[in-house]
Amino acid sequence: MPTIAQFLRSTPPASLRSYFDAAAPLPPEIPWDGPGHAVVAPLLRAVDALEHELRDKVITDAERVGAMADEPGQAALYSVAASRAVLDDLENGHARALWMFQHDLTAFQHAEEVRFADDKRYGRLWEGFVLQPDCSVARDGAPLLAFEKAIAERFASRHVHVEICDRARPVLGADDAALVQVAIYREGRAGDIREFVGGKLDRRAMRPVIEAALTYEPDSGTVEVVANAAETREELVRLFAEHLLGSLFLGDRLRVRQYSLQPLREPFTFPTDPEDGIEGVRVGLLRLMPYDSGAERLTLECRRGTDRSIWEMAEERLRDQGRRIENYLIVQAQFTITFRGTPGRRGKRTLPVRISMPKGCDLKDRTERERLVGEKYLRRWGLLRDL
Repeated sequence: MPTIAQFLRSTPPASLRSYFDAAAPLPPEIPWDGPGHAVVAPLLRAVDALEHELRDKVITDAERVGAMADEPGQAALYSVAASRAVLDDLENGHARALWMFQHDLTAFQHAEEVRFADDKRYGRLWEGFVLQPDCSVARDGAPLLAFEKAIAERFASRHVHVEICDRARPVLGADDAALVQVAIYREGRAGDIREFVGGKLDRRAMRPVIEAALTYEPDSGTVEVVANAAETREELVRLFAEHLLGSLFLGDRLRVRQYSLQPLREPFTFPTDPEDGIEGVRVGLLRLMPYDSGAERLTLECRRGTDRSIWEMAEERLRDQGRRIENYLIVQAQFTITFRGTPGRRGKRTLPVRISMPKGCDLKDRTERERLVGEKYLRRWGLLRDL
């Protein structure tokens, strides 16, 4: 049980005791008052001895809590927390996630929805639109029922459920942006899944739940939507504007983000601000495409440990072929931002970034803080712009 073991090792004993006292009966000999590591093995044995359905519930709870204990999960918890001070007083990420899971399950579920939306931000399931700013979002009554009914009719879903909550999103160098998040769950088309029934393999009819998420920023009118298909995303925004904002949707999209790797064709100094604590930036990989052959790629990789820069290596290696980097289009680059060390922290924190032309960048997979810092400098360095 690797997930439950990690949950037990990472969560303070006092938090575990509070959880198990409410969730599952355990033998009295669990050494709650001993050192933290002493409770892990007895708890693993106790969980393994639980009745099947109760054991599965504990494992599922551990998976949900563990998923919210890392940095992106913590950011999501804080974005919906009624009192951040309560979370600040807890020992670590697992303790904070478990506390909210136990004491404010609705907020915990909202945090899961926040993470769903933020994890997919700027990815292939994401799209941004501009609506009228300073609108109030209807949250109940006839407008909400009309919104759910419209989604059900548009997507031929028998059941639709909508959750609406207030949340925040960090903004570098400014106060957090206030957002309203709308989580949409609708029933999908009929299908079936395999499962064991009475010890025999069988099939069971089922209808999956399809999730989508919208965020609305009243100050700017920006709406961001995460959903599986482009037509679905635009339709959800139209229905949101019509029923929950009482506003027209004209189809205006956020400006297109475009990456450019042309500044990296020659040695680049990567200017930074002292307050961001950046020690240096090193380009480790350039993938090149010859202008005269779109089917070919040449990769230059300058790994840690060498004293040469990627441009010095490129000049030498390409000169052997009678070419220069100017004969190629840079289609991918990888570089690492290294931050200065901080007291009490082992090693230096790094932020690796990979950009693939024309629209690919793995910053979307980083924490909100890393995305903010990364995007700030990609724009300053001329590697990212809005069209």
